[in-house]
Amino acid sequence: MTNPADRKLRVGVIFGGRSGEHEVSLVSATSIINALDKTKYDVVPIGITKEGRWISSQESLQLLKSKEGLERAPERFLVPEPTRQSLVSLSGDTRTEMKLDVVFPVVHGTFGEDGTLQGLLELANLPYVGAGVLASAVGMDKIVQKQLHKQAGLPIVKYSWFLSAHCRANPKRVAVAVEKTLRYPVFVKPANTGSSVGISKAHDRRELLAAVELAAEYDRKVIVEQGVRNAREIEVSVLGNDEPIASVPGEIIPSSEFYDYDAKYVDGKSRAEIPAKMPKETARQLRQLAVKAFTTLDCAGMARVDFFVTKKSNRIFLNEINTIPGFTSISMYPKLWEVSGISYSQLLDRLIQLALDRYEENGKSRTTYRPREEWYIS
Repeated sequence: MTNPADRKLRVGVIFGGRSGEHEVSLVSATSIINALDKTKYDVVPIGITKEGRWISSQESLQLLKSKEGLERAPERFLVPEPTRQSLVSLSGDTRTEMKLDVVFPVVHGTFGEDGTLQGLLELANLPYVGAGVLASAVGMDKIVQKQLHKQAGLPIVKYSWFLSAHCRANPKRVAVAVEKTLRYPVFVKPANTGSSVGISKAHDRRELLAAVELAAEYDRKVIVEQGVRNAREIEVSVLGNDEPIASVPGEIIPSSEFYDYDAKYVDGKSRAEIPAKMPKETARQLRQLAVKAFTTLDCAGMARVDFFVTKKSNRIFLNEINTIPGFTSISMYPKLWEVSGISYSQLLDRLIQLALDRYEENGKSRTTYRPREEWYIS
């Protein structure tokens, strides 16, 4: 799909959603919508409420932020019909449609970053920014992600995982199992959340039990990871499709013991050092590993890859990959690229073009097969 010569490219920005990261998504979308070049793009805000209702108007962002007047907001939604490629509005017996050229999903977490929204966009036959269905689903699941990265030879920390139902039924048995394979401190996380929602650091059995109980509230699986002592939190941004590139590494210096939700978004005291101070060889290895993590999961467009690096020996551990990283004014993904030489608005341009390129490439694949005989008729 190419940009029609007689008009601007119409970009649907989807935000909000049924997720614990709903508020983060609103802030990311605000930054993206404000930064998109209005001489190039006709921006269509598409909001999803916490209940899953789709609304679309120029006021969608403000309505979701204020939580007032949502019941009166115009409903517009995508339909899984590949010939329309449109937002559809139903009012009584009247149906109106608005064609879209490309979609920029900024729904962090469940029902947005986990492949579900990407599946709808595939069915709707729309180009979209970011990873496809498979990479999104795997990238969201911290357990499956680690299994694949380990198989690819990437350095990961030791971990255990449990079904949340088992955690609720036998918390002490889970604690004993953890203590047999890992040593304190450990990090306890829901398998499928981001923005550090539901994540705790446990230093002993009492804290572990509380952390497992909390994590089990957010997902059907819980992962417990070995803490890395005296480690720096390093992040690398990746950009591209089949030939991705990596940014300079940046270091997060959290305001609390670890980079939790409050440290990321609320207290404003965490800071970033970009580029991170480290030996050139360590920086080179981090960029190389970030690209390998990206390609191992078959990501596309963008991802932020998070690492732990020990302070004395510079030993590297891959923490996780984020396929829809934060795009707020303080988010690391765009800040890392800015220091690497790509401005925020240029980054958005590249991501949209990457989405169109991938759509065009995928369109070359056959979707039909004609058998020798029409055996299925009789």
